[in-house]
Amino acid sequence: MNLIVAVDKNWAIGLKNRLLVSIPEDMKFFRTETTGKVVVMGRKTLESFPNGLPLKNRTNIVLTANPDYDAKGALVFHNVEAVLDELKKYPAEDVYIIGGAAIYEQFLPYCSVAHITKIDYAYEADTYFPNLDERPEWSVEASSGEKTYYDLEFEFVKYRNSAPKEI
Repeated sequence: MNLIVAVDKNWAIGLKNRLLVSIPEDMKFFRTETTGKVVVMGRKTLESFPNGLPLKNRTNIVLTANPDYDAKGALVFHNVEAVLDELKKYPAEDVYIIGGAAIYEQFLPYCSVAHITKIDYAYEADTYFPNLDERPEWSVEASSGEKTYYDLEFEFVKYRNSAPKEI
C-alpha cells in the first residue's frame, strides 16, 4: 500500500482543511500516481475537493465515523477494519492513502511506500504528517533532487517502510 502527501519543512500538510500550497508539478504527480488506482481518504478530504465529489478515474474509498454519511460515487466505510477488509480486493501497489491527518496516522503502519513532496518552506498550519525521518522503519529510497516553482523549492522523495503491517 502507498501513501501520497505534500509536506512543508515542519511536516505540516494543511490549514483549515485546505492544502498549504498548490504546486502544478505536484498536482500532476498526484494525478499520474493515482489515476486508475484506489484512493483512501477521510470525509473532510473528500469534502475539500471541487464540489465535494470523488476523484475521477479512481476507486474512491471514504472512511467516516458518521453512519449516515453517503458520498455519491464513493465507497463509504465506518471503521479502519472495514476499509482494510475492502482493500484486500485490490493489489496493494494500486492503493494510495491520500489523507487527511487522521487517515494517514491510521493507515501509515500498513503502507510500504510513501511518496512525499517536501516543500522547503514553513507555512502556518494546523494539521501535520508524522515525520518519517524520525521513524527508524522508514528510509529514503529515492529523491528527485531540488525542483522549483517560482521561488519555492521542493523535491519528490520516496520512502520505504522496512516492516509494514499485513492487512
